[in-house]
Amino acid sequence: MKSTVRYIFYTALLFLLLLSFACSSKKDNPKPNIIIYLTDDLGYGDLGCYGNPIIKTPGIDKFASQSVLLTDSHAAGTVCSPSRAGLLTGRNPYRSGFYYIQGAFGSYLLDEEVTIAEILKSEGYETAFMGKWHLSRLEKSKKHNEPSPGDQGFDFWFASTHNAFDGPKNHKKFIQNGKEVGEVNGWYCDVLTKEATTWLTKKRDKSKPFLLIISTHEPHTPIAPPKKFSSMYDNEQVDSLEHSITYGGIDRSAYDISKNKKEYYGTVSQLDNAFSNLMQTLEDENIHNNTMVIFTSDNGPEHPVNLEESQGKWKDPTRDYCFGTPGIYKGMKRYPYEGGHRVPTIIRYPGEIPAGSTSDELVVATDFLPMIATLAGATIPTDKKLDGVNCFSSFLGNHTKRDKPYLWIFPTHEDTYFRMPHMAMRYEDYTLLGWFPKKQEETSLIDWMKSSVPEKFELYHLKTDPAQEKDISQEKLALTNKLKRLMITQWKEVRDEGPNWSE
Repeated sequence: MKSTVRYIFYTALLFLLLLSFACSSKKDNPKPNIIIYLTDDLGYGDLGCYGNPIIKTPGIDKFASQSVLLTDSHAAGTVCSPSRAGLLTGRNPYRSGFYYIQGAFGSYLLDEEVTIAEILKSEGYETAFMGKWHLSRLEKSKKHNEPSPGDQGFDFWFASTHNAFDGPKNHKKFIQNGKEVGEVNGWYCDVLTKEATTWLTKKRDKSKPFLLIISTHEPHTPIAPPKKFSSMYDNEQVDSLEHSITYGGIDRSAYDISKNKKEYYGTVSQLDNAFSNLMQTLEDENIHNNTMVIFTSDNGPEHPVNLEESQGKWKDPTRDYCFGTPGIYKGMKRYPYEGGHRVPTIIRYPGEIPAGSTSDELVVATDFLPMIATLAGATIPTDKKLDGVNCFSSFLGNHTKRDKPYLWIFPTHEDTYFRMPHMAMRYEDYTLLGWFPKKQEETSLIDWMKSSVPEKFELYHLKTDPAQEKDISQEKLALTNKLKRLMITQWKEVRDEGPNWSE
């Protein structure tokens, strides 16, 4: 009898210990919080940790020392709205109808698209979006009633439809949860830091994991940072280093605008300060250890207007302040060349990603949705064709398997806009560029795009030729022909799924 009682006692004790361990493990390993910090037009070579010899970014450099720094990371598109759509949906933005920026051809992010916020919300996450939305018109009217961040899965949102073009420090275009905020004083990135800090410390339900996306205006034009930041670069030492900065193969010598460079450099340092303040909030709240923070950009740096390139037809004075650099890569914002979509990306997840590491593995912003959904234990929808894959292994320096190449596409302005290709496709260490046939005057842009396939091609090996100076398509003819077929097949699939806004 005693042995039976003893057996029952120890069995019950073992059960309680196992139950306690399971509960403890669950408590010790909660679902990670996720922060995506998306900058606007920040170039691959604009940060100190990416080798910029002039711009001081001590906060982001410190963050990089705690994170993995990606050297082969790419935006989902080559211009703002497409890249944002791709990041949120995990899909090539052309599938969602983002052939150019929001509003072009009447485009906006359809409610039927499934966003990362909707996926995480279904798993008990609290979700917030702050900053530049640029995926639909937030100002409601009888003519326009497009889905807002709230319709796309965000519990709280404080956003503007586009950038802060009403001034560098006085904004009247912010809308919070559908209501106009009125005038807000302060530079855009600082306003977002304040709002995000308030949400993190006072507004969110602290019993839930969270997704927070912060989308800055900086360093997009117009550029006018506080003097304490621009004055850091108004000296002879900066002038002496200016010759070492490259602009994706673009010649900036048409006219002298060098006096403006301090404004751009100062803006990046201001952005660094705002990001550092946000990271301090995570530490103050003691949530930094269980928070994955993704710092990245929506596309390459803005193209400075060169009168020769534009054939003397137009000039944008705000671009005179654009001194962003893609580093050693060719092309800028809009370009399917590497400089248009290869962006700085730094990811911190303490205890899971080695601090101070570097990864040369390919990552595309469309990968964030399946990667984050997997970390959160969420189910990834199967009724939408995804172009992203779970890229977490890339953060550890391991290879991430892909079942198809990725396309970066920008045919909206034809090849006359900046004399560039219409698309690029990455395959291992090679990139294939493709050009459409010339558009006839009587054909609309969307009809031309929807009926065209690439007919001219160039091939580059990025490991040995990152500046894309030597076309090897004829030397590697068999590979070129193989990749041409892949590009055309992939393009037709993406092109044909995208809505025809002209109908």
